[in-house]
Amino acid sequence: MESKMYKQDEIKQHYIDWLEEQPEEWIKDNYEDLHHHCFNMDYYIIGTYQAKQWLGNHVFEVIGIIQEYEQDNFGEVTTDLTDPEKIVNMYAYIVGEQVVYEHKEKAA
Repeated sequence: MESKMYKQDEIKQHYIDWLEEQPEEWIKDNYEDLHHHCFNMDYYIIGTYQAKQWLGNHVFEVIGIIQEYEQDNFGEVTTDLTDPEKIVNMYAYIVGEQVVYEHKEKAA
């Protein structure tokens, strides 16, 4: 059984709440791009202080996940790993991919 990623349930709830705010017709029209709209069109966390609080003592775990993801998908790491806000938002994007995939699988 796959273990849950750090704050995966929180990110999942963010996605569910976001979906509930979208018109049903819009969801149908943008079904293939829901991940992009939810996790790439707006920030998950705004502010350095809030991002540091959110990361807590998991910052190196999160950075490792970002590095692996970007290396595998883009061949290089592009996220500014000195910026807590960028770290949190990229991590939410990565976890959000799995959250959206699982949600779509259950809906199918």
